[in-house]
Amino acid sequence: MEIRQLEHFAAVAEEQSFTRAARRLNYVQSALSVSIQSLERELGLRLFDRDTRRVALTDAGEALLPAAHQTLASVEQTRDVAAELKGVVRGTLRIGIMQSLGFLDVPALLGELHRRHPDVEIQMRRSTGGSVALLEELHRGGIDIAFASVIDDPADLDIAELGTEELYLVGARQLMPARRKTVNLTDLGETTFVDFPAGWGVRAVVDRAFAAAGVSRRVTIEVADVSLYLQLLDAQLGVAISPRSLLPANHPFEIRRLEPPISWRVVMALASRRPPRAAARAFARLALDGQAEHDRRPPR
Repeated sequence: MEIRQLEHFAAVAEEQSFTRAARRLNYVQSALSVSIQSLERELGLRLFDRDTRRVALTDAGEALLPAAHQTLASVEQTRDVAAELKGVVRGTLRIGIMQSLGFLDVPALLGELHRRHPDVEIQMRRSTGGSVALLEELHRGGIDIAFASVIDDPADLDIAELGTEELYLVGARQLMPARRKTVNLTDLGETTFVDFPAGWGVRAVVDRAFAAAGVSRRVTIEVADVSLYLQLLDAQLGVAISPRSLLPANHPFEIRRLEPPISWRVVMALASRRPPRAAARAFARLALDGQAEHDRRPPR
């Protein structure tokens, strides 16, 4: 068994596609398939179910993936130590990020990381499954750092809070309560909402707030894309409860404060059960410095 084969196995498992995995690895797809078949023969196990539309892990593949991630992490850590002894930060940085993050300028931070450590390969993944999916991927070892929204600190993760942000009732003027600066949650039981799916951080805190208020909320459209979410609000298909950072500067919506107020909490998370790679440590330091700079800026 070769390390290269485990890298191929992990990439196909994470991408759920030989085509995407080959593109990510900069590898010929036919050679990738041969590598996986060779690994399956050596192990005497079928690792993937394949059909014309999708690739999925078998039960055996699911069981072996954490061990593969652990082995690859150990190999990467050994390489990191050797590089650091030579005064170099190298390796791969895999970041999982929500579709909207107002507390940090992540592209600018990645640019700074590249200037300081040009040997680091950066892989950035935006989640359509929300914060829950990001943290699950972090637990599995598929990413090194997750920027996510949480209510309570998850177990087995090192959490650095980036900030909290108040949520507002947002929508077209025709759908908003008239002549009211503040809206009570108890007055929104018959309101039609556009929202993100379960698993997204905003959805979780809003659902919890309505449950605490004893109000059953009508979510008629769920969408896992911020730009489409805003288009649906603009088309007057419902109102939403949203942070201001999700809205473009020239948005056409009216905004109302909520009573009781609702806020969401955004964090940077690293897995505590395995030491972070050198590239992840370097980026985490940059992110915390960037957060401190963000906090020093005067409010708009």
